Amino acid sequence: MPRAQKFAITYVMATQKKDLLGQRLTRLEDPPLIAGQGNYAADINFPDQLHMRIVRSPYAHAKITSIDTEEAAAIAGVVKIWTSEDISDLPPIDFRADKSSEELKPFRQNVLATERVRYVGDPVVAIFAEDPYIAEDAADLVVINAEQLRVIASADDEPGEFDDGLSSEAGLLTHSYGDVDAAFAAADTVIELDLRTGRHSGVPMETRGAIGVYDADDDILKLYGAAKVPHRNRDTLVRMLGRDDDKIELHEGHTGGGFGIRGELYPEDVLVLVAAMRLGRSVKWIEDRQEHMMAANQGRNQHHMVKIAVDKNGMILGMEDEFFHDQGGYVRTHGANVPNRTMCMLTGAYNVPAYRALCHFRLTNKTPAATYRAPGRFESTFVRERLMDALSVKLGIDRIELRRRNLITSDQMPFSLNFDEPGVENMEIDNGDYPQLLDKALTWLKWDELEADLEQRRAAGEMVGSGIGVFVEESGKGPSDGAQISVDENGDIEVLTGGASLGQGFETTMAQICANALGVDYQRITVIHGQTNLIPYGIGAHAARATVMTGSAVNVTALTLRTKALDLAAEMLQMPADTLDIVDHAGGDCPAQ
Repeated sequence: MPRAQKFAITYVMATQKKDLLGQRLTRLEDPPLIAGQGNYAADINFPDQLHMRIVRSPYAHAKITSIDTEEAAAIAGVVKIWTSEDISDLPPIDFRADKSSEELKPFRQNVLATERVRYVGDPVVAIFAEDPYIAEDAADLVVINAEQLRVIASADDEPGEFDDGLSSEAGLLTHSYGDVDAAFAAADTVIELDLRTGRHSGVPMETRGAIGVYDADDDILKLYGAAKVPHRNRDTLVRMLGRDDDKIELHEGHTGGGFGIRGELYPEDVLVLVAAMRLGRSVKWIEDRQEHMMAANQGRNQHHMVKIAVDKNGMILGMEDEFFHDQGGYVRTHGANVPNRTMCMLTGAYNVPAYRALCHFRLTNKTPAATYRAPGRFESTFVRERLMDALSVKLGIDRIELRRRNLITSDQMPFSLNFDEPGVENMEIDNGDYPQLLDKALTWLKWDELEADLEQRRAAGEMVGSGIGVFVEESGKGPSDGAQISVDENGDIEVLTGGASLGQGFETTMAQICANALGVDYQRITVIHGQTNLIPYGIGAHAARATVMTGSAVNVTALTLRTKALDLAAEMLQMPADTLDIVDHAGGDCPAQ
């Protein structure tokens, strides 16, 4: 029987098709992980591979005077040692966005530190050896001689010198709209707060890893261990290394957590690729936990001096914020995205008629900062909701009632914040009924009962309390994603996506969406992701995009395939296509209907 007939096709009047979306399904991705057969970066090996070890700066800020690698080079099994002079032709780690500010480019990180080191953990020397233990032993013998410089430990310290003649304040960023001065002049009450968010980072179970392979026959560089945004990192590497799109491939395996920090482009990713090409052998690097704490992206570190103006009824008239963003030693791949998102999201779900924010975007001598778990949303939500709580106390208005009065209402949707600054991304909220959502949440939480119980416990001497916050989370932002679906002669289905998996159930979700659209068994679907050589573009997995963007691409593709299958069946059965459906496909021949 032709393979197009492997679907079970029946009359549409006879079907009782159950919607697969929303059902609890057994996860497809779990069996190999439970059985210990995962394919993580550390599990990937190639014949005759070298192992890389990075010698990192022990100084927070210093000018390098000399690097002694003689003793390390004498160890048997050490193949090559690189300092910045050996790779002087490589550009700094580039920004992900093509249109990132030119003013920020001098603050990018070099693949290996050149004249200065700017944080403890800054890569200075790369050692390539026959096994990881030899590489580590050799690294211990490298001596970095340096003249220590002033260390900037906080973004609100007096700016220093990032480089000769270049201030450590990389820029002043603003977001504003409305007449803020008039709002504060008309206010009945003004609250001012001094708030700080501490620096921290994600600690995934799997640290970073990168394996570089050079296919000399086809002149292709391959990077294994990619995560989160393989296609976007490939595009950055293409620009940095001056290669064609099809001459660099990124391959994702299993990934032991991401939290926003795993998938960025780091110096080590570039080093293993360039070394594989120049040394003629595959190169493997696996980060240890100490390195991860020193060198993987950190974030959140901001100091806000914020104020809010309200009328006698607690209605917001305006907000103003000046804050210091601690970027750490360099501006990494996201550029100024985190402080920009902080300013864009600061007003949140509230109707704020006038708003002004000023960010001091400053470099310090700490691990570089970048995106980590809702970048900018965490920081802005903390600041805004602390304001609302302080305002509630000041005015004597219940904290929930105060929030409800100021929420954007459904009749204001779609709601837009149009900032005055040219080139700044506006905030677009397409729909929602925030007051109703708040009431639903309070009902589900049994808020009145909870508060009564807490009051009794406090009266008995316990120190207990409750908190509430309202936030807006952006999701499903583009720009685009792709999917390809094919059916083999056995009736098994392959879904090829531009997405990525960080353990969030990606494979099951995409199979579920595909199966629902096609009317087939989701367990006969194989989902492939994170392979840039198989599909030309992809969104990856970040910022709540995968289900909306990749899922929509899979759904549209599956519906198109379904139409083609039914059209072919209609032609073969000499029946109208709209009288046929695909249901309960489990492989095998189609029954006679």
